[in-house]
Amino acid sequence: MQDAESEMRVTDFDYELPPEMIAQHPVEPRDASRLLVLDRRSGQIEDRHFHDLPRYLQPGDLLVANDSRVLQARLYGRKRTGGRVEVLLLRPLGAQRWEALVGGQRIREGLELLLGGMATDQADGGQALRAQVEEVRADGTRVLAFSAPVEPLLETLGVVPLPPYIHEPLSDPERYQTIYARVTGSVAAPTAGLHFTPELISRLQAQGVRFAFVTLHIGLDTFRPVTVEEVSDHPMHSEWCEVPNAVVAAVEEARRAGRRVVAVGTTAVRALETAAQEGSVVSYNGWTRLFITPGTRFRAVDALITNFHLPRSTLLMLVSAFASREQIFQAYQEAIDLDYRFYSFGDAMLIL
Repeated sequence: MQDAESEMRVTDFDYELPPEMIAQHPVEPRDASRLLVLDRRSGQIEDRHFHDLPRYLQPGDLLVANDSRVLQARLYGRKRTGGRVEVLLLRPLGAQRWEALVGGQRIREGLELLLGGMATDQADGGQALRAQVEEVRADGTRVLAFSAPVEPLLETLGVVPLPPYIHEPLSDPERYQTIYARVTGSVAAPTAGLHFTPELISRLQAQGVRFAFVTLHIGLDTFRPVTVEEVSDHPMHSEWCEVPNAVVAAVEEARRAGRRVVAVGTTAVRALETAAQEGSVVSYNGWTRLFITPGTRFRAVDALITNFHLPRSTLLMLVSAFASREQIFQAYQEAIDLDYRFYSFGDAMLIL
């Protein structure tokens, strides 16, 4: 954390958004979404579409994206007493133990849950899986001990967890996955990558733009609001990430050629900057609690593709660190004035 945090309040990152601007479904095709381009040096803002991205990139530029895939991590079921419960798995603590959020009344230690997809109207819910609440943690999460290894059952019992501000179900759950998602482990999509199509990637590669992939499994902080008053008091949740040797080599090659490292999303930023804490990017495999706020020095990332983020969120703080807070809020107001779509299925920004 930076010393500047002690002078920042969470209310400094608040803004008003008309509810109708929260996108409830993705546009088709993916790259038809709009793209607000912000130049940090000049402050210039341009209104484009995502398929215009190639005009802002040059041969040798390196796009680094997060290839994490969203788990079907939402489970529905009942308590033994009949009350309905909803479980959102956050991260494994073993094959049969998981950290989770559990929705329902009086979710206390020792409580047994019967889980099994959407069939919650039957007397026993048709459940194929039992879980016991092993621990209730101070941050509101629970540790659940399951009757069987969980991950192999999620494809049949689980549901892809959409964010709480999306109220319309998806006709195709794959639309909440990036086209390059391959390493299962997130509870939310790295949404900046949702705008890429195979055709757009082919255009960029033909132009000489290179791609590399890190992995960061998105966890609790995507769902947990910032409830403290001072930014420095926010306890950042840990997330697992990997920056492989191939990415390190690609970053070094881009640097030698005088080209830019362009992060696709805030999760790619956190992975790269975690790996660059000593000054240059090195291979990394482990947990990160890196909290990027205004005043942070960026060591790895030169440009950023990102969506529009919730007020008072750690993600809005991160983009306000990459550009200035004043520039970001000016760009957000411009996006509101131009009727951009916000949040996970919304439009994108390119910060140069």
